[in-house]
Amino acid sequence: MKVKLYGLLATLSLMAHGRLFAEGEEGIPPPDQSFWQTLVMIGIAFLFFYVILWRPEQKRRKALEDQRSGLKKGDRVVAMGIIGTVVRVGDQTVIVKMYDGAKLEFYKAAITDILPEGDESDKKVESISDDQ
Repeated sequence: MKVKLYGLLATLSLMAHGRLFAEGEEGIPPPDQSFWQTLVMIGIAFLFFYVILWRPEQKRRKALEDQRSGLKKGDRVVAMGIIGTVVRVGDQTVIVKMYDGAKLEFYKAAITDILPEGDESDKKVESISDDQ
């Protein structure tokens, strides 16, 4: 059964290709597409990718770099999912103190977010440390 089905599909495929590449008056002429039309379409595609993908990513990256360069002692940060308070800022690294007193050193590039003052996570951390 499978062999007959594959044979039928192959025959239909050959018949379709035979009609597409047929010579003579019955053949369909190739579309008249100039070099400039192709160039314009490629330009539109690049413009689309720039506006939709690249530009917003550049803005997001620049904003994050500005935040990282403005880090100061006492800022609450998220680095690789770990929330803590900045104790010391170096050229490429920062030392972050967690709520239990442990200190970790991270590259500035590992900081994914800087939490605003009075964030809800501050209250949770304070209540957890008070309970212990």
